[in-house]
Amino acid sequence: MTQQQPNDLSDGRPPIPVVVIGAGMAGLVAARELHRQGTEVLVLEAASRPGGRVLAETTALGSRVDLGGQWIGHGHHRFERLAAELGTTVFAMHTPKRPTIAEGVATVRNSGLTAAAANATLAYWEVVARLGAPRSWKQQSVRSWLRRVPNRRARRLLEVLVSISTTADLERYSMHAFLDMVRFQGGLSTMLATAGGAQERLVTEAAGTLVERLAAGLDGKIVYDSAVTALHRDDTGVTIHSASGVHRATEVIMTVPPPVAATIEHHPPLPADRIRLQDNTYMGSVYKAIAVYPDPFWREYGHAELMLLTEPGMAVFDTSPPDGPGHLCVLVAGPEARALDSLGLDTRRATILNALAEQLGPAVFEPRDWHEKAWHQDRHVGGGYSALPTIGYEEGYYPASAQPTGHIHWAGTETAHEHAGYIEGAIESGERAAREVLDARTLLRR
Repeated sequence: MTQQQPNDLSDGRPPIPVVVIGAGMAGLVAARELHRQGTEVLVLEAASRPGGRVLAETTALGSRVDLGGQWIGHGHHRFERLAAELGTTVFAMHTPKRPTIAEGVATVRNSGLTAAAANATLAYWEVVARLGAPRSWKQQSVRSWLRRVPNRRARRLLEVLVSISTTADLERYSMHAFLDMVRFQGGLSTMLATAGGAQERLVTEAAGTLVERLAAGLDGKIVYDSAVTALHRDDTGVTIHSASGVHRATEVIMTVPPPVAATIEHHPPLPADRIRLQDNTYMGSVYKAIAVYPDPFWREYGHAELMLLTEPGMAVFDTSPPDGPGHLCVLVAGPEARALDSLGLDTRRATILNALAEQLGPAVFEPRDWHEKAWHQDRHVGGGYSALPTIGYEEGYYPASAQPTGHIHWAGTETAHEHAGYIEGAIESGERAAREVLDARTLLRR
């Protein structure tokens, strides 16, 4: 990993024009744009790798898999453009008209009572999201609201669906916040669908390859293992205290998620609304696994897009690249994701594969490779997919405030005005923050 010597304030050198805190997608996009415009930039990253909530690994069969964010949704034009610019290819995910919903070996019929109760609830949520949820629902958790759904299996289906689509703890996530997210994202069909929705396409070489290539293009401008501990603001810039030393910058772009940024001390203190945003949000919990096979064998008799209702509840996707090998992507979210933490690797893997085998057959038990990550255990990220509002509070609703605080500018997917919570939103926020800083520097020179 590239290292750079800290900007020692005692050596008489001028401050760095811009320091970016966080080498995730938002930070890397911002830093690249500034570098392209001829502005000197330094990126400080707490982890020993770039990417933040984006991470790719190479499998034993030579393919690349994403353990973090990966999907290019419908209308994610910035992500698609960046993938092409960085020399990667995009493909449409192999997907059926609708996923199979199953509880053990039993499947939920599209014409049964479970489907009817679940579909009626989803339709009701769509209408309420469009009209605006009652203010009283700010104090009502998703979990308690779901108790009114009369069918047990329908309740479980909705519970798994909301949990995996948001990564929230349903006891601490309000119905008001959830339906506001539905409204912001353009409806449940957009949020949940594969074809035509937010999970439409994938990068053959993996989304994580994009952050690796962005970081490579900033060679010598990224300092890893450099967690920021304090920021001191004044009229002319910001002094940054970090694990790599003390740096002085004229402008700072902060891309760290609000709950994680709360660990950084500020002098003088941040404005009250920024403190509330950091204090009243939390990162969701999500576990992701990829089982790798020589080929997508399940396609011989069907598909592998599943919603599994037994504990832990799972969403399963066929993310295999066009020329193979076979990739089965599994997501578990909320408290059920954290429950997997206490299991050993072999037990955790067996738990996942046993559930898949009930629908896909015994060949599932013989993957050539296995990749997994519990994002809520990553201390530099805090969880995924994005920061969520704690029940009873509005801080954390999309888009989060990006109003500059003196010479500190705020980015990150949570601040995006389109597709917040996705990679597309991170890219938008990085581009916006770079323009904001360039405008600020232009004003300073006048």
